[in-house]
Parts: sequence; C-alpha cells; structure tokens
Amino acid sequence: MGYCTDEQLKGFLATAPGVEKAIVGSGVILLKYWLEVSPDEQTRRMEQRISDPRKIWKLSPMDLKSYSRWYDYSRARDDMFMASDTAWAPWYVANSDDKKRARLNILTHILFNIPYEAPHRDKVKLPKRQKAEGYIEPDYAYRRVPDVH
Repeated sequence: MGYCTDEQLKGFLATAPGVEKAIVGSGVILLKYWLEVSPDEQTRRMEQRISDPRKIWKLSPMDLKSYSRWYDYSRARDDMFMASDTAWAPWYVANSDDKKRARLNILTHILFNIPYEAPHRDKVKLPKRQKAEGYIEPDYAYRRVPDVH
C-alpha cells in the first residue's frame, strides 16, 4: 500500500523479534492475536457497511482499496508470521467470522495465559426484602420504552 519501502519492511521484520524478546525479558506477558476473517465474511461486512446508513461511517477509501488486494494482504500476513512468530512472543490466530465468539475465545485465552490468584471472597447471601407494609402500586400511565429487542 506504499506505507514503507521493501527495505524498511525487511528491517522491521528483522528487528521485531528482538524488540519483543526484550519486552518479554522485562517481565511483560506478550500475547499477539491475528483476527482471521474469511473472504465471504469480509464481503458480507463490507456490503453491510455500504447499505446500512448506521454503518457507512466505518467504511473508508482505504477499506475499499485493501478489499481488492486480499492476496497481497495474505502474503504480508504470512511474511509477518514467518518473521515474528517466536517461542517468546507467539502469534495466536482467532477465527473472527463471528465477532462475539471471537471476543469470548480471545478473552478466555488471555485469562488462561496470564497467571493469577483468585481473590478470597466471603460468601454472599441476599438479605430479605422489606414487607410492603401497605404500599400499593399507583395507577400511573408510565411512558415506557418499547421492547424492540
């Protein structure tokens, strides 16, 4: 896409693993995620952005340009994985066709990979509710929000 020269790209890919190793060496847990979207799902999302006035703001000229270059981006992803998928900072690929499942799977993965001790919590018991003691619900015409969903 012209963001950098081939030489700059090669330099970045050669340098990234060492930088990541230094970050991990300082005690940071580094988890890298690639959110994989199928070509069909990408098309569905783009078409939805084009046709839905609530989502058109998400669509940029760069999105349209990059959409046409699926395999260039695939090659770049492959090069990135080959250069920077290391034992100390591995890449994890998450199927992201279903956004909600992808988020839940990634959050679960993060929590599984970060050591922690669960805090001690006292057992909780709901208290009894007070008695009505003569309270009567008024006959009032509340303006209700419609239950659309």
